[in-house]
Amino acid sequence: MKIPDSYYHNPDAVALSRDLIGKYLFTCIDGELTGGYVVETEAYTGVNDRAAHSYGGKVTPRTQTMYMQGGVSYVYLCYGIHEMFNIVVNEEGQPHAILIRAIQPTDGLDIMMYRRNLDTLKPNITKGPGSVAKALGISRKINAMSLQSDVIWLEDRGLTFPDDEVTAGPRVGVDYAGEDALLPYRFYVKGNIYVSKPNK
Repeated sequence: MKIPDSYYHNPDAVALSRDLIGKYLFTCIDGELTGGYVVETEAYTGVNDRAAHSYGGKVTPRTQTMYMQGGVSYVYLCYGIHEMFNIVVNEEGQPHAILIRAIQPTDGLDIMMYRRNLDTLKPNITKGPGSVAKALGISRKINAMSLQSDVIWLEDRGLTFPDDEVTAGPRVGVDYAGEDALLPYRFYVKGNIYVSKPNK
């Protein structure tokens, strides 16, 4: 069962980012199903978050998707190379989003390995947000797409991790955000081999 839209309307992006750990993310691109469960996330909390694209109420052709009602994809290009998949959350006009940084792959492994140009299954197949998007076939073509679609969606299969198995810490690569760079808005499963950057 797909997670209902109402789930994404939660105004607390940080709590939702933690809750997404263990949820399953799937895509069906060109008829090929791929997916796995989320093991690393980052929350971005809108106009007051210096690390967010929407900081200060910024609206651009890229960021306008963040202002949509929660439950759609926000896909953007990073460094001109990597597609990055985020989930828009909160109500319309409140530009919060959650970056999916890593998943543990479970479905369509052969397809994901092909997309990632891997001969054998290695942790880097879905380690880091750029790898997640590439492995799942996610591109800006599905930016602003509903997570109720048959192209991209999330499911709750009852997999949960207790708090002693999940680390909360600073986000990655947002040093420009000053004090906001230190906020504990990144969550990941301790010891999971697919996590992009465990805390030291």
